[in-house]
Amino acid sequence: MDIGPRATSQLCAPGANTVVTGGEEQLRPASVDWPNDRQRSRCYRSRMNGSEISNDQQFMQKALDQAQKSYNEGGLPIGAIMVERGAIIAEGHNRRVQNGDPIAHGEMDCLRRAGRRPRYDSITLYTTLSPCMMCAGTVVQFGIGRVVVGEKENFPGNVEFLRSHGVNVTVLNDPGCIALMKRFISERPDLWDEDIAGRSNV
Repeated sequence: MDIGPRATSQLCAPGANTVVTGGEEQLRPASVDWPNDRQRSRCYRSRMNGSEISNDQQFMQKALDQAQKSYNEGGLPIGAIMVERGAIIAEGHNRRVQNGDPIAHGEMDCLRRAGRRPRYDSITLYTTLSPCMMCAGTVVQFGIGRVVVGEKENFPGNVEFLRSHGVNVTVLNDPGCIALMKRFISERPDLWDEDIAGRSNV
């Protein structure tokens, strides 16, 4: 679901009458028995709810703060935070340049800082840029229930891959995320090319 500033989506409890299949919301009888917790976590209800939109935008600002921190350090301006039940449990940003680590993307750094946990289906991951295949695969691997993407204008990433695996994805089209990434690509095309290995479809 790609949204502007007036629409959002959220996870919902079992017994609701919608379920995500391949990224699309479909009707489902309210009395259905959920086969497992992971499928339950994929259920969501689309709402035009200003407070929920505001929450997503506020959390995305925290992720953007992380992206700005990486930019100020000379790294790639991609930030991420993990939220559970309305509370931030981890923050991270791209550290490929800072740490000389080729897989230290923003989402991966955030996951590392969250540490071990038995389940991830109650987590919402906020990331300023649409995830690459490595990070999208990690989301699917650990069953993260929801991903909120700041933007996919500068890099399309793998939103549809996530949706096809039952992840609830919201794209905010955030102007701040777009502007910072665009500025970085213009200033440091060499670092950006290195990060995506010369390919925009990863």
